Amino acid sequence: MNETHFRNLEAMYHQAPCNEYYKPVVQIREGEATLNLPLAPHLHHAAGAIHGVTYFKALDDSSFFAANSLVEDVFVLTTNLNLYITRPVVEGTLRGEARVVDQTKTIFIVEAVVFDSRERQVARSTGTFMRSRIALSPEIGYGARP
Repeated sequence: MNETHFRNLEAMYHQAPCNEYYKPVVQIREGEATLNLPLAPHLHHAAGAIHGVTYFKALDDSSFFAANSLVEDVFVLTTNLNLYITRPVVEGTLRGEARVVDQTKTIFIVEAVVFDSRERQVARSTGTFMRSRIALSPEIGYGARP
Protein backbone atom coordinates (compact mmCIF):
# COMPACT_ATOMS: atom_id res chain seq x y z
CA MET A 1 0.00 0.00 0.00
CA ASN A 2 1.23 3.47 -0.85
CA GLU A 3 -0.32 5.84 1.69
CA THR A 4 1.40 8.82 0.04
CA HIS A 5 -0.30 7.98 -3.27
CA PHE A 6 -3.69 7.75 -1.54
CA ARG A 7 -3.24 11.13 0.19
CA ASN A 8 -2.06 12.72 -3.09
CA LEU A 9 -5.20 11.44 -4.85
CA GLU A 10 -7.35 12.81 -2.02
CA ALA A 11 -5.67 16.21 -2.32
CA MET A 12 -6.27 16.22 -6.09
CA TYR A 13 -9.95 15.41 -5.56
CA HIS A 14 -10.60 17.97 -2.86
CA GLN A 15 -9.09 20.74 -5.01
CA ALA A 16 -11.12 19.94 -8.14
CA PRO A 17 -13.27 22.96 -9.06
CA CYS A 18 -16.50 20.93 -9.39
CA ASN A 19 -16.24 19.88 -5.76
CA GLU A 20 -16.72 23.44 -4.56
CA TYR A 21 -20.40 22.92 -5.47
CA TYR A 22 -20.91 19.51 -3.86
CA LYS A 23 -18.45 19.65 -0.89
CA PRO A 24 -17.67 15.90 -0.90
CA VAL A 25 -14.90 14.21 1.08
CA VAL A 26 -13.10 11.09 -0.14
CA GLN A 27 -10.99 8.56 1.75
CA ILE A 28 -8.87 6.18 -0.32
CA ARG A 29 -7.43 2.77 0.49
CA GLU A 30 -5.90 0.09 -1.70
CA GLY A 31 -8.58 -0.89 -4.22
CA GLU A 32 -11.29 0.89 -2.23
CA ALA A 33 -12.71 4.35 -1.62
CA THR A 34 -15.37 5.95 0.55
CA LEU A 35 -17.04 9.20 -0.42
CA ASN A 36 -19.25 11.33 1.83
CA LEU A 37 -21.42 13.88 0.04
CA PRO A 38 -23.56 16.22 2.17
CA LEU A 39 -26.99 16.93 0.72
CA ALA A 40 -28.65 20.34 0.44
CA PRO A 41 -31.82 21.70 -1.21
CA HIS A 42 -29.86 23.05 -4.21
CA LEU A 43 -29.27 19.37 -5.21
CA HIS A 44 -33.04 18.63 -5.41
CA HIS A 45 -35.08 18.11 -8.55
CA ALA A 46 -38.57 19.65 -8.92
CA ALA A 47 -40.24 16.87 -6.85
CA GLY A 48 -38.09 17.62 -3.80
CA ALA A 49 -35.58 14.74 -3.68
CA ILE A 50 -31.97 14.78 -4.80
CA HIS A 51 -31.37 14.73 -8.54
CA GLY A 52 -29.95 11.58 -10.15
CA VAL A 53 -26.71 13.39 -11.00
CA THR A 54 -25.94 13.42 -7.26
CA TYR A 55 -26.20 9.63 -7.03
CA PHE A 56 -24.04 9.40 -10.15
CA LYS A 57 -21.39 11.65 -8.61
CA ALA A 58 -21.21 9.58 -5.41
CA LEU A 59 -20.95 6.32 -7.36
CA ASP A 60 -18.59 7.50 -10.11
CA ASP A 61 -16.23 9.41 -7.82
CA SER A 62 -15.90 6.62 -5.24
CA SER A 63 -15.44 4.04 -8.02
CA PHE A 64 -12.90 6.20 -9.84
CA PHE A 65 -10.72 6.51 -6.75
CA ALA A 66 -10.97 2.82 -5.90
CA ALA A 67 -9.53 2.16 -9.38
CA ASN A 68 -6.97 4.99 -9.35
CA SER A 69 -5.68 3.79 -5.97
CA LEU A 70 -4.10 0.91 -7.92
CA VAL A 71 -2.53 3.16 -10.58
CA GLU A 72 0.30 5.43 -9.44
CA ASP A 73 1.45 7.03 -12.69
CA VAL A 74 -1.64 8.16 -14.64
CA PHE A 75 -5.23 9.32 -14.18
CA VAL A 76 -7.87 6.66 -14.89
CA LEU A 77 -11.01 7.37 -16.92
CA THR A 78 -14.56 6.12 -16.55
CA THR A 79 -15.47 4.11 -19.64
CA ASN A 80 -18.82 2.73 -18.45
CA LEU A 81 -21.02 3.09 -15.37
CA ASN A 82 -24.25 1.12 -14.92
CA LEU A 83 -26.27 2.94 -12.28
CA TYR A 84 -29.29 1.71 -10.32
CA ILE A 85 -31.17 4.18 -8.12
CA THR A 86 -33.30 2.24 -5.64
CA ARG A 87 -34.62 4.84 -3.19
CA PRO A 88 -35.20 8.61 -3.18
CA VAL A 89 -33.26 10.73 -0.68
CA VAL A 90 -34.11 14.24 0.50
CA GLU A 91 -31.58 15.16 3.19
CA GLY A 92 -28.56 13.99 5.15
CA THR A 93 -25.38 12.64 3.60
CA LEU A 94 -24.74 10.10 0.88
CA ARG A 95 -21.93 7.62 1.58
CA GLY A 96 -20.47 5.82 -1.42
CA GLU A 97 -18.45 2.65 -0.82
CA ALA A 98 -16.52 1.33 -3.82
CA ARG A 99 -14.10 -1.53 -4.39
CA VAL A 100 -12.23 -2.99 -7.34
CA VAL A 101 -13.58 -6.48 -8.01
CA ASP A 102 -11.46 -7.40 -11.04
CA GLN A 103 -8.68 -5.93 -13.14
CA THR A 104 -6.45 -6.51 -16.12
CA LYS A 105 -3.33 -4.58 -17.09
CA THR A 106 -5.42 -1.63 -18.33
CA ILE A 107 -9.06 -2.14 -17.22
CA PHE A 108 -10.55 -2.04 -13.71
CA ILE A 109 -14.04 -3.28 -12.82
CA VAL A 110 -15.48 -1.57 -9.76
CA GLU A 111 -18.67 -2.14 -7.76
CA ALA A 112 -20.12 0.63 -5.59
CA VAL A 113 -23.04 1.09 -3.24
CA VAL A 114 -24.45 4.37 -1.90
CA PHE A 115 -26.13 4.57 1.49
CA ASP A 116 -28.22 7.35 3.01
CA SER A 117 -27.82 8.74 6.54
CA ARG A 118 -30.07 5.95 7.87
CA GLU A 119 -27.72 3.29 6.39
CA ARG A 120 -30.25 2.29 3.73
CA GLN A 121 -28.89 1.32 0.32
CA VAL A 122 -30.15 3.95 -2.13
CA ALA A 123 -28.10 3.25 -5.27
CA ARG A 124 -25.49 0.92 -6.70
CA SER A 125 -23.30 0.64 -9.76
CA THR A 126 -20.84 -1.44 -11.68
CA GLY A 127 -18.30 0.44 -13.72
CA THR A 128 -15.22 0.02 -15.85
CA PHE A 129 -12.22 2.31 -15.72
CA MET A 130 -9.10 2.44 -17.85
CA ARG A 131 -5.66 3.97 -17.69
CA SER A 132 -5.32 7.28 -19.54
CA ARG A 133 -2.27 9.15 -20.82
CA ILE A 134 -2.79 11.98 -18.29
CA ALA A 135 0.11 11.93 -15.84
CA LEU A 136 -0.61 12.23 -12.13
CA SER A 137 1.25 15.48 -11.53
CA PRO A 138 1.04 18.74 -9.58
CA GLU A 139 -0.44 20.37 -12.71
CA ILE A 140 -3.70 18.46 -12.11
CA GLY A 141 -3.52 18.84 -8.31
CA TYR A 142 -1.93 15.48 -7.54
CA GLY A 143 0.01 15.89 -4.35
CA ALA A 144 -0.86 19.56 -3.96
CA ARG A 145 -1.90 20.60 -0.48
CA PRO A 146 -4.33 23.46 0.18
